[in-house]
Amino acid sequence: MAEKQWLKASVGALLGLMVFGLMTYQYLCPGNSCVSRPDRYVTYGGGNSRPDYAGAVDRLLQEPRRKKYTFRPSTLDRDVDFNISENDVIVFLHMQKTGGTTFGRHLVKNMDLERPCQCRRGQKRCQCLRPGTDRDIWLFSRFSTGWSCGLHADWTELKDCVPDMMDKKEKQPKKRRYFYITMLREPVARYLSEWRHVQRGATWKTSRHMCDGKMPSEKELPSCFDENWVGVGLDEFTDCPWNLANNRQTRMLADLSLVGCYNTSRVSQEQRNRILLGSAKTNLRRMAFFGLTEFQKKSQYMFERTFKLKFIESFEQVNGTTAGRTPISGNQKRKVEELNALDIELYDYAKDLFLQRLERLKQHDPDYYDYVDEEVANW
Repeated sequence: MAEKQWLKASVGALLGLMVFGLMTYQYLCPGNSCVSRPDRYVTYGGGNSRPDYAGAVDRLLQEPRRKKYTFRPSTLDRDVDFNISENDVIVFLHMQKTGGTTFGRHLVKNMDLERPCQCRRGQKRCQCLRPGTDRDIWLFSRFSTGWSCGLHADWTELKDCVPDMMDKKEKQPKKRRYFYITMLREPVARYLSEWRHVQRGATWKTSRHMCDGKMPSEKELPSCFDENWVGVGLDEFTDCPWNLANNRQTRMLADLSLVGCYNTSRVSQEQRNRILLGSAKTNLRRMAFFGLTEFQKKSQYMFERTFKLKFIESFEQVNGTTAGRTPISGNQKRKVEELNALDIELYDYAKDLFLQRLERLKQHDPDYYDYVDEEVANW
């Protein structure tokens, strides 16, 4: 009799533990959220197989919306007081391989303005003047003012250069308000796209990298190549420790003067990374606008509502890119991710902020029209 009672008690206790375990699992992991997911970025195969960018980035960008960061209402509100007829200037920070060329052309050729930019055939720059003036400029960008502050000037360069350059171009000192904007791209795809671009002959050797009033020395910023890097393989590209493609978006959005510019002996690498990432997040958050390459039409909507300006034609999501057609191994993919860990965290932050801003606009905009939710193509 005692053995039977002991057996019943043991079975009851075991069943109780099983029920408790299931309840705990459901509480901690609702909807099987603890089940391991496939690679969030890119699915790679061996040999000659091609990466499934369409499916991988679709998973990355179309996951159920869960807010990862908490932002103040003032950070989420996109209602800047931009006046094209006064002294306001849009400054476009154009980072390599983020879709900036396409977006930059939209700014000069696709805006519905009282006085459209004047673009002449055969000329790279357009004249973007304010209504009723013959020299006042409202847009500082590659296709309007050229690379006036240096080829692909970063945040550090633009902040120090733009006011004086605007005085020079307008031939008079003036107090202006500057509205910074930029575009970001999923870091792995952006990096691979830059590699392929360099492989075809791009160098950006004329970039000045000005910081605190001076260019970096050759010791501070060695080059990965002599004349060019045509034909460079991915392994060689990732092996160069001075490759500016590494964490490019973080570096170009950060205030480099906080870490001694390109002098890496000022602070430890760990501290440098932490400062750069924090600065990049702060500057991005304070920008009047930023868009995401993977969300073309949503970026268009965000820009239009932010500046109260309209584009003539809708943006298009490009189907297929060079990065999307680039097969690489699993080891190469991990190396690229390691080299761009800061950019990956920055993009995750930017994407969450972008989508929270979009949701807030949608809630407060009675005329909100839902741009397709499936803009993701082969990135």
